[in-house]
Amino acid sequence: MPQRWLTLFAAVVLVASTIEVATAQQEAIEDIRVRAEHGDAEAQYNLGRMYANGEGVTRNAAEAVRWFRLAADQGNADAQNGLGVLYASGRGVPQDEAEASRWYRLAADQENVNAQYRLGAMYEDGKGVPQNGVEAVGWYRLAADQGHGGAMFALGAIYKGGEGILRDEAEAVRWYRLAAEQGFDLALSNLGFLFFEQGDYVQAYLWFHLYSERLPADLPPASRTGFRDMVDGRLTPDEREEAQRLAREWDGAQSRD
Repeated sequence: MPQRWLTLFAAVVLVASTIEVATAQQEAIEDIRVRAEHGDAEAQYNLGRMYANGEGVTRNAAEAVRWFRLAADQGNADAQNGLGVLYASGRGVPQDEAEASRWYRLAADQENVNAQYRLGAMYEDGKGVPQNGVEAVGWYRLAADQGHGGAMFALGAIYKGGEGILRDEAEAVRWYRLAAEQGFDLALSNLGFLFFEQGDYVQAYLWFHLYSERLPADLPPASRTGFRDMVDGRLTPDEREEAQRLAREWDGAQSRD
């Protein structure tokens, strides 16, 4: 077959396949809409999420609120959490942090991990609820126990600062490490500063080094390695080698997980 016909044939196949994908996607959306209109709470939540994010439909916060509310009134925890997000941000509804916290609590009571984390943040900041560090820790811990990296990081910061509970740097280290294992790279930097304040420069170098390795390569060198370099001059050659060995072990353990 001549090359120009091969090219034309490929173009026709590409257009046909694109049409098929678009048609299939539209059929899927219409199927979700039909089920949602018939009262299926999961479909109502999915349709609300699609309107909230502009997935396959034009983004429309008011429509997201409508479908989330229908599902939330049936007890769908994801929709309750979604309504909380919209009330907290004022998308599709007037901003109302108290209403946001109400929906978060309904979802959190059903063990929705994102709602537990967000409710913890509201208690920590005193938004929509009275500020209460102990309550914040309680909700963060529930989310962290389900593997939420943001909640782990928040617990590390609270234990480091002693907010709502006794200051406990060992607990701060534990939670920051767990957050880092979940890919929360800022926890690496916070660990570096925590150990730097304690005068443990091997550990400080270790965590700053890991943090610098995860920053974009196109950043200026001083921006990438500034924290690590701040510690470098305080180490003996043997201590530096020990910190680098520990960093290699950490990276190796993460790659095996």
